[in-house]
Amino acid sequence: MSSVQLAPARSSPAHTVAGAPWSARRLRTPLAFFLVTLALLASLVLSTAFGAEALSPATVLDVLVRRMTDRPVADLAHDTIVWQLRVPRALLAAVVGAGLALAGAAMQTLVRNPLADPYLLGVSSGASVGATAVITSGLFAGAGALTLSGGALAGALGAAALVFAVATAQGGLTPLRLVLTGTVLGSAFSAIASYLVFRSPDPAAAQSVLFWLLGSLAGAEWYRLAIPAITVGVVAAALLAGSGWLDALATGSDTAASLGVPVRAVRAGLFVLLAILVGVLVAVSGGIGFVGLVVPHAARLLVGARHRVLLPASAMCGALFLLWVDVVTRILVRPTEIPLSVVSGLIGAPAFLVLLGRRRYRFGADG
Repeated sequence: MSSVQLAPARSSPAHTVAGAPWSARRLRTPLAFFLVTLALLASLVLSTAFGAEALSPATVLDVLVRRMTDRPVADLAHDTIVWQLRVPRALLAAVVGAGLALAGAAMQTLVRNPLADPYLLGVSSGASVGATAVITSGLFAGAGALTLSGGALAGALGAAALVFAVATAQGGLTPLRLVLTGTVLGSAFSAIASYLVFRSPDPAAAQSVLFWLLGSLAGAEWYRLAIPAITVGVVAAALLAGSGWLDALATGSDTAASLGVPVRAVRAGLFVLLAILVGVLVAVSGGIGFVGLVVPHAARLLVGARHRVLLPASAMCGALFLLWVDVVTRILVRPTEIPLSVVSGLIGAPAFLVLLGRRRYRFGADG
């Protein structure tokens, strides 16, 4: 993708973001990235100390150092808890959180709507149909989590393909048409999933489906990290390469076209990238609410709305947010866990209202 740079007019109110002059914003952005990076690295270590059995940070660090330096294991139980269970879970939380926030920021640009989230295109509802079909039918139960993830991914990509086909047949991938098509078909997919639960002979199916729909990282293992991590990395690189086009698209299709942006091609490419990204993330973690909605708005307050800084800031903030949401799910009612969306909703809803209440905050303002 080529890059289109949009220079703000000197008299434009977009010359400031969240009340900060452009020069001040340029100075504050590196500091914001430094602090978020520091917090994320510290959180990746500290989060592994929490769970059904609390461990001290010193114990966690000892296990990590021994593993990284190939030294003998001092305590087999601690090594199993930290390295085999909690480190993969922390990394998966960071990857999923980063991916959902990245998808949320790009989705809000695609449909030019501050209330858009990664699940707007019906991908999550389609995934729920695939996952529910696997849970309620009991097919390939011996394959465990792989079957569930595979069913969810197939449902997600099928739903995205249907939304794409319907929106295209009705006149193209315009923001309004995408929102309406995704919302309507998402409701239809949810109804299908509900029907599958209702018809299931297994009385525990409803509870299993509900827990999956609300999100969980309990099945995190080392071998499950590769696909979501690679997907998030590739999509992030593609979005950053086209950050100039995204800046132009955020101003409106007419303005973007006048700047030489191939609007239809960019929208179609963005749709495909987001469908694949969200489908993979939902397949490994279920549906997790509010991450893709709230985090991009918080990132705009930190670094502004230019996509070359907004996208990496959103990804890092999303990883940090979901890491600690997962910690809360593990310790709130331990030794049991609660779904991620319960905690992310309780935190995200009031946080979003606070963000919207800021007089100086403007969605899509230039950064």
